[in-house]
Amino acid sequence: MPALKTRTRPKRKRRWTEADLLRLPDDGRKYELVNGRLVEVPTGGRHGRIAAGMVGRFYALHPPGASLFDSSTGFRMAQGNIRSPDVSVMRTERLPEGKAPVGFVDGAPDLAIEVVSPDERMSDLLTKMAEYFESGAQEVWLLFPERKQAHRYRADLSVEVLHENDILHGAPLVPDFAVRVGDLFEE
Repeated sequence: MPALKTRTRPKRKRRWTEADLLRLPDDGRKYELVNGRLVEVPTGGRHGRIAAGMVGRFYALHPPGASLFDSSTGFRMAQGNIRSPDVSVMRTERLPEGKAPVGFVDGAPDLAIEVVSPDERMSDLLTKMAEYFESGAQEVWLLFPERKQAHRYRADLSVEVLHENDILHGAPLVPDFAVRVGDLFEE
C-alpha cells in the first residue's frame, strides 16, 4: 500500500506589532512597520550625511511653533503603519500638550523628507507618500542624490522638481528655510 501524502500548510509569516518594533535592538539599521511586516529601510553613509545636513539646517533656524525630528522617530499612519522619514517637521500644536510623546507620534509630520537611495523603488516611495498625505502631511520632499534633484510634493497633489541650481524654499511650513539644491549633496 502506498504511503499517504500529508498536506502541509504553508507557514504563516509572523505579524509584527508596534511593541515588537520598539523592542528591536539598536543595530544601526532603520526599520518601519508596514502592513504587519518589518521592513528595513535602506541607508548608508551618504544617506546619513545628507539627512544630518538637513537636520542641521532646520535646527539652525529653530522654526517657531515647529518640532524637528530625525530618522529614529516613528510616526503612526492612519492605516496603522509606522513610518520614519529621514527628517521631519511637525507643528507643535499637533503634538499632545505641545510636546513630543515618549512613543510613536500619531499622524504624519507636516513635512516629511526622504533621502532616496539608488535601490529604492518608486512604487514604494509613492505608497509611502500616499500614507503621509492620508495621515496629515502637508508636504513631502524626496531628495535624489544621484540626480542632484529635490522633488517637492504638496497635499494638493502638485509637484515641483528642483534641479542642482534651483532654490528649495520651506514656506509656508518653514518660511525662513531656503537652500540651493546642489548644496544639499556636496561632500
